[in-house]
Amino acid sequence: MKLYNSDKIRFISGLILIIVFYSIYYIGFEENEIMHTFNRYVQYLIKFLFTIIIYLIGSLHLGKLKDQWMSYLWHFIHITGLCIITSIGLFDWLISDIPLGVLLFGGSVQEFLISPLLFVAMGLLNRKLNKNSSNIY
Repeated sequence: MKLYNSDKIRFISGLILIIVFYSIYYIGFEENEIMHTFNRYVQYLIKFLFTIIIYLIGSLHLGKLKDQWMSYLWHFIHITGLCIITSIGLFDWLISDIPLGVLLFGGSVQEFLISPLLFVAMGLLNRKLNKNSSNIY
């Protein structure tokens, strides 16, 4: 069963899902005062879960496209970022409190991973590369 008629529809549907989850995260958790009353480990878990959800959405929607390099790049960036934020979180939880600068760096990495910007940038890069390769022939 073919769910999508084209790569463009698959890409746009993935982008819409990422925007929806990104919005839910910011409206429901990041900008909500209730989130700041939670234990910081619960906050870490919520952030980690949303990052995993965005990763899975991107993997599902980029993994079936004709251009396999987009899927490989998506996996590389997300797995690297997840390793970074997981290491920071585990260090904070198991060993010692982390300095504010490292905490902000981890937040920036997590923000980059869940924002639709990476997904859009990969789509624009793919479109540009496909236009250039079709003009050569």
